[in-house]
Amino acid sequence: MTLGTPLTASATRVMLLGAGELGKEVVIALQRLGCEVIAVDRYPNAPGHQVAHRAHTIDMTDASAVRALVESERPALIVPEIEAIATDELARIEADGLAEVIPTARAAQLTMHREGIRRLAAETLGLPTSPYAFADSLDELRDAIDGGIGYPCVIKPVMSSSGKGQSTVRSPYELAAAWDYAARGSRVNQGRVIVEGFIDFDYEITQLTVRAVGAGGEVETYFCDPIGHVQVSGDYVESWQPMAMSATALERSRDIAGKVTAALGGRGIFGVELFVKGDQVWFSEVSPRPHDTGLVTLASQRFSEFELHARAILGLPVDVTLRRPGASAVIYGGVDAKGIVFDGVAEALQVPESDLRLFGKPESFVKRRMGVALATADDTDTARARAKEAAGRIKPRAA
Repeated sequence: MTLGTPLTASATRVMLLGAGELGKEVVIALQRLGCEVIAVDRYPNAPGHQVAHRAHTIDMTDASAVRALVESERPALIVPEIEAIATDELARIEADGLAEVIPTARAAQLTMHREGIRRLAAETLGLPTSPYAFADSLDELRDAIDGGIGYPCVIKPVMSSSGKGQSTVRSPYELAAAWDYAARGSRVNQGRVIVEGFIDFDYEITQLTVRAVGAGGEVETYFCDPIGHVQVSGDYVESWQPMAMSATALERSRDIAGKVTAALGGRGIFGVELFVKGDQVWFSEVSPRPHDTGLVTLASQRFSEFELHARAILGLPVDVTLRRPGASAVIYGGVDAKGIVFDGVAEALQVPESDLRLFGKPESFVKRRMGVALATADDTDTARARAKEAAGRIKPRAA
């Protein structure tokens, strides 16, 4: 791979569609490798906007707006960082030879909503999943549950992120509220949900999986150490690496992750979410991009998931070595306000082996993720305690 110089005729130009906190770290990683980066998001001054060479604010579900921006900027690579994008237009852009879509336009189409990827995993690849059905109305949802899914069950919009619109339902009396919540939480309100039978799992993991060019010149698959995480209402609140699990469960996790990422193709990092009970493993979801639970890799790995993504998409070698056990803990906004300030930063960084990432989001909400605390230690239990202690010392407030 030949890399050029930013802001010159030789530039290697990369466009990120989605410029939140994960996109911001990808921008930084790409710039360290000499790329010229264009960050795009639906609202101005997004975290990735603040560090990119150029920033644009558009409705990324508007196919004509996406096409016009690509034709204007002429990136070599387009990197989708969120689900809510006009993926059919990305397929046309790729087919027209305007840019390469990471990992592929087909992968972006399949994973932009839960129906495409669930049908690929369960029906095409035959991977173990929870029982599931799709519903376009409250009556269809009720029929699907009564017809075999049963209670308790999990209801999610077919398109959402970070647990938005997701709820666990334990009785018919909760259905209407769950349906309305799914509609509000959807990236694009399509009036369609997935309902999943509840799996009594022991824990969840994220298996970060990297498809990158190997020494022989062919795309190979690499696996990071598994990441454990805690979710509340479908939203991650802490993660740690490595997650202790049996050799059999780890082998099965990597087999599932390898199969689903190979079917999606292309290059880059994939966050494969799995349920584990003993030695049993079920596929849950996959994101063809860095995963929020993978923020822990900023502290734990030689190269973070963002650096691995940048290297992989540029055709460069990767190294998934774990440097030291680590953990992350979310810092919520705590208030509804614009331009908040953070007290307690110095106190947080007094926690041994700790670090912070304050994302720079221009507007805070009570439960909006505004930062993350990171920590390392000799073991994950100590790292988790340190990360949570550091996060707890940060006090966001209105300016």
